[in-house]
Amino acid sequence: MRELIILKTGSTLPALLASKGDFTDWVAAGLDAASTPIRIVDAENGEALPAYDEVAGVVITGSHDMVTERQPWSERAAAWLPGLVERGIPTLGICYGHQLLAHALGGEVGDNPNGREFGTISVELTAEAADDSLLGGLPPRLPVQVCHTQSALTLPAGARRLAQGSRDANQAFAVGEAAWGVQFHPEFDAEVVTAYIEHYDARLRAEGQDPDALIAACHETPAGTTILRRFGQIVAARGPK
Repeated sequence: MRELIILKTGSTLPALLASKGDFTDWVAAGLDAASTPIRIVDAENGEALPAYDEVAGVVITGSHDMVTERQPWSERAAAWLPGLVERGIPTLGICYGHQLLAHALGGEVGDNPNGREFGTISVELTAEAADDSLLGGLPPRLPVQVCHTQSALTLPAGARRLAQGSRDANQAFAVGEAAWGVQFHPEFDAEVVTAYIEHYDARLRAEGQDPDALIAACHETPAGTTILRRFGQIVAARGPK
């Protein structure tokens, strides 16, 4: 049977890891993919990437690393991703995963020229999102959790921009039949994003941002769970495994 792969590209902050689990735990809980077995593949620590015929779908997690560092494990994963897209295997990149997917398909990734983006924000869905199987039907102004330093500065050729924000024009994109990148974190809750703001307090202040105001604006974003559950359903509906 094919498996839904959570491609682990990093771990969360140690305090969060001890109290709430890791990126992979939050993604798995949100997917609610009871009909499809889930397997975690630790790309960051060199675990072998599965053969395409073993894969029902892939979620690429966030990371504290940077795509522009071009670490060997990351570049191996980037070389693997286009094969998923070519085969129509459902793929969802989150934050680092969003950027890695853009990089793998020929887009440009780099430091966000508008600075770090942390907290609960609203993104605007584009007209192309209206009929999208992952984001279609969601509110046009979508509250989401964000926590990133780099961005997909240029999308791959042929990609469809699905969401944009005040600090990042490429908050979500789709390419091919069933591949998506979301710069925001559908697996985060308000407690997690608040912990990240507190952790990066000094760096945010150095950029002229107000961490206290960012924390005050944090709130839960139920659409994140909807997006993850939809992706799990897309994987399950793909056909015989």
